[in-house]
Amino acid sequence: MKLKGALIVGFFTLTLGFSQQSEHQFSLQEAIEYALEHNIASTNAQLDIEAAKQQKRETTTIGLPQINASIDYQNFIQQGSAFLPAILLSDQLRNDLGLGIEDQFPAVFGTSQNVNATATLSQLIFDGSYIVALQSAKVFLEISKNAKEKTKLDIRKAVINAYGNVLLAEESIAILKQNIVILERNLLETTAIYENGLGEEESVEQLKITLSSVQSNLQNAKRLKHLAYQMLNITLGRDINSKITITETLETLTSKSVVLSLISVEQEVSNTIDYKIAENDKTSKALLLKLEKSKALPTLSGFINGGYTGNSESFTFLDRSQQWFGSSLVGLSLNVPIFSSGKRSAATKRAQINLEKSKANLNDIAQKLKLQIAAAKGNYQFAIEDYHNKKQNLDLAKRIETKNQTKYFEGIASSFELRQAQIQLYTSQQELLQAMLNVITKKAELETLVNQPQKN
Repeated sequence: MKLKGALIVGFFTLTLGFSQQSEHQFSLQEAIEYALEHNIASTNAQLDIEAAKQQKRETTTIGLPQINASIDYQNFIQQGSAFLPAILLSDQLRNDLGLGIEDQFPAVFGTSQNVNATATLSQLIFDGSYIVALQSAKVFLEISKNAKEKTKLDIRKAVINAYGNVLLAEESIAILKQNIVILERNLLETTAIYENGLGEEESVEQLKITLSSVQSNLQNAKRLKHLAYQMLNITLGRDINSKITITETLETLTSKSVVLSLISVEQEVSNTIDYKIAENDKTSKALLLKLEKSKALPTLSGFINGGYTGNSESFTFLDRSQQWFGSSLVGLSLNVPIFSSGKRSAATKRAQINLEKSKANLNDIAQKLKLQIAAAKGNYQFAIEDYHNKKQNLDLAKRIETKNQTKYFEGIASSFELRQAQIQLYTSQQELLQAMLNVITKKAELETLVNQPQKN
């Protein structure tokens, strides 16, 4: 019995341990750092960089010495014959074969089996395309790094949005629950007044309508909360149903997100990741033009070749007595393009056109980025102003609702007036929550655009 009890205690302890390990607590910054490490897009972006490094290495090796070896084994099932003039034979042999001077006889050359082993050392001496390929490999690596930076910014923005939606859902639920408590108390008091014959039934019905509406909103908020947590888990790179606890509050995060210096600082367009990616495209188009031009240049390579050949009528190539005949040579190979019927000229002109297009696109992107940055600053500034405005409106709505409650229970105000004040309060509450979320998300949009993420 003691052993059984110990096993049960151990089982529950182990289960509790796994439960605690599977649940994570995250501040916003911790969530961002976690996502940058575990989000599938971030992982793939890092793999793209590693692939680009290997491609650069692969391209570099083209211009380094190359050694290739081959072994060929041949076994003639039936050897071919060549016909030779009989005059090459002695008179006695011709007479034995019954051949005349003008006749021909079949002759077999070589042995039925042979092995040929060769090794070749080759070295590229000059190739304009190889030089361009080396430059392109460096640019491709830079493109992959910029793509990763873009991915990191997008992931950070997605985490902030997902984290903010979770906070919004949590705050909404808390406020709705508080409103329900107050409404239920009001309904209880109003019902008692009505039952004592001191009030109207309409007052009870008005409060029931309001309570029912708020309860419905609470149920919807709970569903949205579940979805918000699932979205946050996906963004973090975790299982969709993983347990997660957030340590920030919407109000605290909003206060941290009010950074007026972001609006006043002049951001250089050239520092944005979108501009850098467009610049990479222009550079790659310039390299493609150089590649087409390099195809008109000659290529030069050298090689050294050595090998051994063995011949036999049977497979004796593994015997020590087998004779091997060596050979070697050294040489150069020069390839000079002379005439392509205009193919190279057309390809070069096409590459030049694409380069001009990329230059125009780069200038266009620079102008659009300036406009986007200005718009993002305006949206962020408006979000901050709207947040302060909605905060003041909520204070006013609270005072109005409190006064109407007092008037209602004193018999001065009607139930309709109380309901209007309550609806105005609930609307102000939700508007403030949305305004707080807007401050957080608009700041993230501006930071993502100008490539200046700040730790929260």
